[in-house]
Amino acid sequence: MQRAAPRVHPDSAPAHDDEAAAISDVCIIVEGCYPYVAGGVSAWIDWLIRTQPETSFSIVTLWPRPTDQSPRYQLPANVVSFDHLYLQDFGARPVIRHRMPPNADAFADALSDFMTIGGAGSLSAVMAEFHALRGTVAPQVMFNSPVAWTIVRRMYDRTMPYSSFLDFFWAWRALLGGLFATLEFKLPPARVYHTISTGYAGVLAARAAIETGRPALLTEHGIYTNERRIELLMADWVADTVDKGHALRDPRLDLRDLWIQAFEAYARTCYECCQDVVTLYKDNQRAQRMMGATDTQLSVIANGIDLARFAGVKAPGADAAPTMALIGRVVPIKDVKSFITAAGLLAAKVPGLRALVLGPTDEDKAYFAECEALVRDLGLEGVVTFTGPVNILDFMPQIHVCVLTSLSESQPLVILEAGAAGIPFVATNVGSCREIIEGRADESPPMGPGGIVTDLVAPDQIAAAVGALLLDPARRRSCGEALRRRVAETYTSEQAVTAYRALYGRLVATATQLSGEGALTANPG
Repeated sequence: MQRAAPRVHPDSAPAHDDEAAAISDVCIIVEGCYPYVAGGVSAWIDWLIRTQPETSFSIVTLWPRPTDQSPRYQLPANVVSFDHLYLQDFGARPVIRHRMPPNADAFADALSDFMTIGGAGSLSAVMAEFHALRGTVAPQVMFNSPVAWTIVRRMYDRTMPYSSFLDFFWAWRALLGGLFATLEFKLPPARVYHTISTGYAGVLAARAAIETGRPALLTEHGIYTNERRIELLMADWVADTVDKGHALRDPRLDLRDLWIQAFEAYARTCYECCQDVVTLYKDNQRAQRMMGATDTQLSVIANGIDLARFAGVKAPGADAAPTMALIGRVVPIKDVKSFITAAGLLAAKVPGLRALVLGPTDEDKAYFAECEALVRDLGLEGVVTFTGPVNILDFMPQIHVCVLTSLSESQPLVILEAGAAGIPFVATNVGSCREIIEGRADESPPMGPGGIVTDLVAPDQIAAAVGALLLDPARRRSCGEALRRRVAETYTSEQAVTAYRALYGRLVATATQLSGEGALTANPG
């Protein structure tokens, strides 16, 4: 694969560059993390790029609006371009009166179909009407003109005429502003477009596949639509305006339904447009099939761990304080409150207990404040410690049991890291946690449990599980060694690197055959 000179020096802060971009082998499209959020998917992207030095990359990172965060990762040398796509800035324009374009009704109908059903054909229709409209009025102007009013009224009549129009209007502004920003964005030229989720990132990859004819690839760590559904069900900013009572089947859409339906439509579109759909474990494929992915698209590439990085981690000494640790961001989906509550239940039974929360606290400051208040309310100031971002290798020699209390996960890297260090794990039954901790059904020979799996939002179960391991050193060591063996057997970095090298090689070869080496030019939008 051809290497190109980088547009952004890896030691510099990422910035938008308006110069013509070199063609990259792979354009990575990522929403809401890299390179500004440490750990998780960001760490995985950094690992992926650095372990494929023969592949050139461009990166598009999606955010609601410009972020004041500092980059947590320096761009690797094989990154040739880096761009931001801001989803909520599209409508930030003064209101301008403009004559009605002839395709306003057709555009409204195409948008309604796309946001409720989705699919490649539906997105193609939206793209065609969007570009036709651009010949009459600039999209940013249209979005703040009577044209938008006509479109939103027609969509309201078609999709959810039972609920508050005012609430629908503002939801429409949020959803369509992000969609229009995605349609308006200038695509970096690439041979392959690789999105790390569905959502708007998935729509951009689908658009790239339709416009350029180049292959699109999806690697889905967690099922994006499931995560958004959880967030929307928990959200207090979404008004419920349709009283459905106790009806199980009510065709009327409310605002939560509108948001969920839109993200499901985006996912359906992404699955249909991607040549390959990769996930981290087989259980995820059930949800992907339900949204339209086919067996010929689906494959599994598990996360991998650099075993050598954790080889030197020693177990805590005999006189070390009993320590449980949650490694992750302090955000609602990690359910840090259940970890804190479990620590409170366990503190009375385990003298000298320490409960560490190792991870960033600044992503959701309101939730972090709630967690701090819970610590005070339970009188756990001397037990629970929030460290902020840390090098986990500095803390692993202090940890007896790692804990994950998440409401949703895919294949948590932290379980693999703990396993590589021989630390047993207590985790909620989400994603591939049970598969990693207890082993696959076809594991041969069986290696035994690497910890304990609990229900979601079950502080009592978490406390009991952590206590069982803390108070039984022999069981704790046995679980730690079983998890270490399983990770070494199944979840190594070398296996994942080889799989992605082969996948990229196949897709880049396909792109080259279709267009000729160096002949690719993306539609500028």
